[in-house]
Amino acid sequence: MASSEHIQARALAALFAGAIGIAFAPIFVRWSEVGPAATAFWRLLLALPLLAAWAALQERREAPAPTGRNGRWMAVLAGLFFAADLAVWHWSLRLTSVANATFLANLAPVAVALGAWTLLGERARPIFFAGMLLSLAGAALLMGANLGGPGAVLLGDGLGMLTAVFYAGYQLCVKRLRDTQSTARIMLVSGTACSAALLPVALLMGETILPASATGWLVLIGLALVCQFAGQSLIAFAVANLSASFASVSLLLQPVAAAGFAWLLFGEALAALQWLGAAAVLAGIWLARRGTQ
Repeated sequence: MASSEHIQARALAALFAGAIGIAFAPIFVRWSEVGPAATAFWRLLLALPLLAAWAALQERREAPAPTGRNGRWMAVLAGLFFAADLAVWHWSLRLTSVANATFLANLAPVAVALGAWTLLGERARPIFFAGMLLSLAGAALLMGANLGGPGAVLLGDGLGMLTAVFYAGYQLCVKRLRDTQSTARIMLVSGTACSAALLPVALLMGETILPASATGWLVLIGLALVCQFAGQSLIAFAVANLSASFASVSLLLQPVAAAGFAWLLFGEALAALQWLGAAAVLAGIWLARRGTQ
């Protein structure tokens, strides 16, 4: 049987890999030829066949854990939280800057820490909160968030903050579910609920549903495979063996990875303050880890 240290190390590796996977999401969303909610719908729907195959294979190899009615409903609730998170975040990306939308969505650790304390009974030492604040400050520097502004920008910023609340709800549900259910089953049930909720939203908002080109389909397939199937599944796997609070703070690695990709792929150089922000995020994650071990 694997040692506790080995399991923790594997969970950390999965968490960081998942954070890097979802770091591609803003790029794919900006490239998408369909509307914000429709993009989120395809992200979930195109990942479902792989998730279904994974769940079926896992249940053949292992006896499936009993899933009560409460477990199924919590998985559905997780999907609805994630649907709201994606739809609102994709909407905010159209109304404010990518930097603002991404930074505000990454305020989720604050809500997760509060929820983990009140709902899951998790406790953290003061050094955890110092690490969380350092990481959030670093993320703000890295992304150059400039909050506030007239009209649509202010609305977009508000939607970015609401995104953080919805994602916190999703993370807390997944943390509770991982006590009894496999990653594949959670991702399949929540993903089905999420895609079912997103399609009516896209239709009611009059969005373009189908991409106009083969490139548009490739963007959606990439979003589904890299960000949903790989990224979110790795994160769901990791939270079984890590505190919800620490896992949420560690996902602030996402903007660091996104900035690195922009630098390598698009030649977007980072200013000195952005390098300082990236270093602060990494240092904050290290402190948060010490505060929850």
